[in-house]
Amino acid sequence: MSRAAFLLLSIGAALFVGLLAWQGFGAVTTTLMSAGWGLAVVAAFHLVPLMLDAGAIAVLLDRKTRHGSFCSALKARWTGESVNSLLPAGQIGGPVLMVRYLSHHGARMRDAAAAITVSTTTQALSQMLFALLGIIVFGANGDLSGYQTPIIAVTVVLGACVLAFCVLQRRGMFGRMMRIGQKLFGKRKSADEGVAGAGRWAGLALRADAVDSAIRELYRDRKKVAASFGLNLLGWLAGTGEVWLIMHFLGHPVSWHEALLLESVGQAIRGAAFAIPGSLGAQEGGYLLLAPLVGLPPDAALALSLAKRVRELLLGIPGLVYLHFSERKYQRRRAATAALQGSD
Repeated sequence: MSRAAFLLLSIGAALFVGLLAWQGFGAVTTTLMSAGWGLAVVAAFHLVPLMLDAGAIAVLLDRKTRHGSFCSALKARWTGESVNSLLPAGQIGGPVLMVRYLSHHGARMRDAAAAITVSTTTQALSQMLFALLGIIVFGANGDLSGYQTPIIAVTVVLGACVLAFCVLQRRGMFGRMMRIGQKLFGKRKSADEGVAGAGRWAGLALRADAVDSAIRELYRDRKKVAASFGLNLLGWLAGTGEVWLIMHFLGHPVSWHEALLLESVGQAIRGAAFAIPGSLGAQEGGYLLLAPLVGLPPDAALALSLAKRVRELLLGIPGLVYLHFSERKYQRRRAATAALQGSD
């Protein structure tokens, strides 16, 4: 883990513990435990948005090949979400692992990287629309006075990040990154390793250019991009049902437009804090900010956040276990192939 990641994780953990202590560990725990077996129902329901998000990846892959199957996309999405939720890798670890998983299961690296990059972009764009939809619907049914500024600020930060990401993709993001790395580190490594070091960086730059080219090809296929955007938006909307279920099991039922506000703006706050592993502390603070708007007591707002984290554990731990054994199987297969080639 880098020093920056460790620092952000420490800040998030301190905020997380501080918010729980402020509201009282006992009160929050009692509220959470009142959900009982309902937490398992919530975890099962999360399979709905998970499958929709997987579909948003699958439509961008070549369906004529094995790697383009919905099942492969679903497993990639499951493992990527598990990494994002439970490992201190920020929000970049999940997409990287999804690309690796798809490339290990039949996809060319450039195609897998392009599909995950574009699907991540359409997911972020659909999240912006989802957040605005939540604000508009709740504004028509409730009172947002006094909260417009922080909510708009979060939406603007998220929008700026997405816009910057889109601009970088259009300008050959991966190729530029490799060339910057080559300028910063390539000369030093070339001096140490000779021609092999320079050739390695040149090869990385060529592969990065191929990914950039594949991304541009996908963006030209507007039907695929629109389908990915639509499925991601449906995935966000399905998350509203998850919040509604959690609040029902916690004994603090909310209406659909209140659940929509909690999920849409809550996810926007979590997205804006993407640099903090698991958005630890930021998610809890976001729900505390939104709680007064829907008449929730602070302990129920924190219990909502903790229920989501319990769901992440229930689905994420099996996802990490599956990823471990999948990676080990791939390494064994790779070693066997190398051994056969060596014997020839």
